[in-house]
This record gives sequence, C-alpha cells and structure tokens, in this order.
Amino acid sequence: MKKNLQLPYREQLLELGKLYKINELKFYAKTKKNLTVSQIELILLKNKIRLPEQSYNKKRIAEIEFKEQVVTNIFITLFLIGFVVSLLTTRPLIKLVTSEIKFTHVAKEYKSNLQKNLKGSKDFNSSAKKPLSQDDDFISLDTKITLKIFEDFKYDLKSIRLGQAVKPVYLRRFPRDLNKIKSTQKKKDTFIKIVIPLILDENDKILEDRKKLFKILSKQSNSMGEKVWLKRRFKDYQIDGEDIAELKLRMDIVPTSIAIAQAAKESGWGTSRFALDGNAMYGQWTWDKEGIEPSEKGKNESHKILKFPMLQSSVKAYMRNLNTHRGYREFREKRSDLRDKNKNISGLDLVEYLYNYAQTGSEYVKILKKIITQNDLTDFDKSILMNRNKDTSLTL
Repeated sequence: MKKNLQLPYREQLLELGKLYKINELKFYAKTKKNLTVSQIELILLKNKIRLPEQSYNKKRIAEIEFKEQVVTNIFITLFLIGFVVSLLTTRPLIKLVTSEIKFTHVAKEYKSNLQKNLKGSKDFNSSAKKPLSQDDDFISLDTKITLKIFEDFKYDLKSIRLGQAVKPVYLRRFPRDLNKIKSTQKKKDTFIKIVIPLILDENDKILEDRKKLFKILSKQSNSMGEKVWLKRRFKDYQIDGEDIAELKLRMDIVPTSIAIAQAAKESGWGTSRFALDGNAMYGQWTWDKEGIEPSEKGKNESHKILKFPMLQSSVKAYMRNLNTHRGYREFREKRSDLRDKNKNISGLDLVEYLYNYAQTGSEYVKILKKIITQNDLTDFDKSILMNRNKDTSLTL
C-alpha cells in the first residue's frame, strides 16, 4: 500500500515561507512561537506570495524549488556574461590609457635626455660607424637616431595595423640619408612612421573644428566668440557669403591612406630634393612665394615648389588644398555622401576623384591606387593618435 506523501496545508504554507525566504517566519521560528494557519497565511499575503489552491505534496514543492533555482541561475549567468562582455569592451580602452601613461613618462624622460645623448652619448656616436644589421648599408646619424627613437618607443606598424594607437612622435624634417637604407620595405615603413602622426594630428584638428561647428549650429543663438570663430573658418576655407552648407562640405578629413600615398608619390618616399630641402611632401606649386626651382619644367612654366618650415606645415597646406580648391569638389562631395550614409571614409573610395592633382590625370590615380593596395595603406584609415598634448608628445 502506497504511503500518502501529501503535506498538510499548514506544512505547505511553511514550506512556501522557506522557499521564498520570508524573514518574518524565520523570526517566529527562532522564538518558537507556534503560529496559526491564518497568521501564516497573512504573513505570506503581506509578502505577495500566492497561497496554494490545492494541497502540494513533497514532489510538487521540490519542483517549485527547482524552478526557483533555475531562475536564480539564469540571473547569475546573465550577470556574469554581462560582466565578461563589459570587461572585454573596456579592455582596449584600459590598454590605451595604460599605453598613454607609459608613453607620457618615457617621452618626458626622452626629451630631457635627448640633447645630452646627441652631444656625448657613445652609443649614438659609435652606432653611426656601423650598420644596423647585415642587411643594411651604412646609415648616417640622422637616420640612425630616427630608427633608435622608434625602437625605444616600441613604435611599429604591425601593432598599429592591429589597432594600437599611433605614438605622437613628430619629426620636423626627413633624415637626409633615408635613401641609404638598403631594404626597400624598411625604408617605406620608416617613411610611413614619420608621416602618419603628422597626418593624424592634422585630421584630429579638423575633426575638433567640425565637432565645434555642429555644436554651434545646434544652438538657437551664438555668443560673440562663436560668431568670430565661424568668420575665421569661412576665411580659412575660402568661402564667400558665409555658406554653412559649403563649410560642412569642406571641413572634413583626408583619409590617412590617401595622404600617405600622395606623400610617398610626390616625395619619392621622403627622398626627393623638394622633400629634403623644403619639407615639401606633396609637390604643391607656387608662383608668388618662396619656393624651390624645379630642374625640369617647360619654357612657359614659371612655377616653383612651395617650401615649408617643417613637415607638419606641408601636411596642413595639403589638406587645406584638397578642402578648398575647385579641382577637388567631386572629392569633397563624395566624402560628404559617405558621411551622410554613415559609411567609413576610405581612401580607395575617394582616390578616384583626385585626377586633377597631377597633369597625368587618370594615370596619376592608378599610381595612387597601386601604392595604397600594394602597401595595405587602408589599414591606417581607422588609426588614431595616442595623445596630442604638447607636453607629452615628442617633436624632433
């Protein structure tokens, strides 16, 4: 004969109290006060616990307990998943901040000791007398120091391609002996390391201005300082009539891949006479300013190659040229179209519209495409600069 496993109604109520961890029932249990069924029901109802409509046996109580445990486990699991996801999401940011702190410390130390090293360091002086490796020809002091700096700061392109922020190391000019690096790939990599912080720095300045522009435009009224700022931007971008739509079109970045490719093409990867003597990375012409006389030009041509005090000035003038000259309007319109569609501003999408940059037109575009693809320069279109603070960056 089977035993009756059904619990008395009072026991069911007490089991529900245990299941939902009702502290009041625990308190009465400790005081050994024998509550009536009505009192227990009242306590359960006060805690919004539904009273059993029928008698529950031990098996049914166990099922309820199991369901409650499953729900608890689900909540714990979701919490742990959320914690892990947030950890993975913030890890790159933590890594970036850590890298910035480390770079800031090293940069300060490096700037304070660099001059002393250049004057009296045996390491620098002796290193100029021997090649970097068996694969390199003799490299003079300028390039040697440049490569040493990149090595000291662990500044390498592989890490940047994988998403590491670019170290803010700014060179004022190219090493004059850059062409003596025997390895073509090493020479190209060194060139890219030199120009990419300069390009990203100028793009960051443009993006800061663009952000400020949209903030000003979102206001119903503007302060006198904001109005003056706007007037200066209209002048900078050579816009007549204070055309806001045109300012939005012009005030935008140049893809890093295009800026690197054009610098490489126009400067011979940093080895041309114009680049070495005049910091002219982009071969911009001038008729009324100080410049470098080209060795080959037509009889009716009177232009010169525009000189700059440092490489950064050349990058700034180049970007201003693409953002203002009428020959690059299609370039700017396509860039704006990509913005409107929330697409990435990619070099390969925009290089098509730079046929007016050189007399060779479409052939020039083909060369730029080849430089971009062969050197995987689109990897740098999403690159970011670690830190633009003057006190923590390194300018040489």
